[in-house]
Amino acid sequence: MKALSEIFKENGIDFSFPIHIKDANGRETYYERSSSYWRKSEYDVNGNQSYYEDINGYWHKYEYDANGNNTHYEDISGKWHKSEYDANGKETYFENSEGLRTNRKFDGNGNLTFYEREGFWSKRGYDDDGNETYAVNSEGYWRKCEYDANGKETYYETSNGFWRKHEYDADGKETYYENSEGDKRGTPKSQSCAGKVIEVDGKKYKLTELYI
Repeated sequence: MKALSEIFKENGIDFSFPIHIKDANGRETYYERSSSYWRKSEYDVNGNQSYYEDINGYWHKYEYDANGNNTHYEDISGKWHKSEYDANGKETYFENSEGLRTNRKFDGNGNLTFYEREGFWSKRGYDDDGNETYAVNSEGYWRKCEYDANGKETYYETSNGFWRKHEYDADGKETYYENSEGDKRGTPKSQSCAGKVIEVDGKKYKLTELYI
């Protein structure tokens, strides 16, 4: 491409440096300074840069889907990548000029349920509230989680042998914790006598903080 300053000179048009041209939306489409350096850009109807070129011969170009997601990239070096997306704009497929390919799947809430790349894969499941309930991968690793009605984790376990469990009171405050490494705090509900009624010599007593 010929520099704009040269075109101005050929046509007898007065100008001064830097030459800075913008489109109606204020986006730079051309820039040139007195050192002869210049660059130019083009945009699609949504304002995304679709093409770039400069005096050094470098260029790159982009393509987008209707939602503005980048679906294709290519530059002067021959490098490229392309992507596909689901209805929520989540990238479901990626491929590039170096042979890398990635596949992803998502549920209706946008949670990642499947991932695959270069032979490795992983799967995940979720409850109705979007909490992860399990995960497993091609290397044999797995983990699982359980939750109470308030979405608080009550149990967690992994294929490495680690586990932990929690209990909570009615206000959601943790009352008990235990894990496979021997850490404990609080007392599990199954061992608490709080709230129970006992009878001694004909009299009834309601226990509060007595544990067995």
